[in-house]
Amino acid sequence: MDIFKSHSDSTAAAASHTQQSPTRRRIIVALTGATGSILGIKALIALRQLNVETHLVISKWAEATIKYETDYTIPNIRALADHVYNIHDMAAPIASGSFRVDGMIIVPCSVKTLASISSGICDDLISRAADVILKERRKLVLAVRETPLSSIHLRNMTTVTDAGAIIFPPVPAYYIKPASIDDLIDHSVGRMLDLFDLDTAAFERWSGFKKE
Repeated sequence: MDIFKSHSDSTAAAASHTQQSPTRRRIIVALTGATGSILGIKALIALRQLNVETHLVISKWAEATIKYETDYTIPNIRALADHVYNIHDMAAPIASGSFRVDGMIIVPCSVKTLASISSGICDDLISRAADVILKERRKLVLAVRETPLSSIHLRNMTTVTDAGAIIFPPVPAYYIKPASIDDLIDHSVGRMLDLFDLDTAAFERWSGFKKE
């Protein structure tokens, strides 16, 4: 009888612990060298505010772009994430399909990174992690930053889309009547995270034409 009681007590304690400590969502965030590094930074900030566990990879050219486009330092950006990996660390947890994650977002995503993913060339941790996300049938969002687009870019977009990825070019939404660039950034980041069923509540959603 004591054995059954002990088992029952342990089960109840485990259930109580589960209720008190729900599993956090877990998302991989990668920043590449395309312009628009502020989008990746704001995505990290939003995920932190939403209590999502983030696994960050920053490419060499992303670091250069960040320094050129923003006032953020690389250590400051790394501090926004729960876990940070070197882009050459092919033994990182996120390089394996056995590591459970809810998905991955590459923001901004260069056309070089897009091409690597499209062709299955896993020559760094970003392209390898993306390849794993696709093979495991998890959600991969690519915020591709390039214009105009060549037929090569378009074919690569079609290929990764057929494999399950979502192409999300951060196109400005003028219907929100933005008062600043930050308004446009918040809208793009919010819509990207919508794809993971995460609501930043940081932008105005379309509700139809307003009466004069």
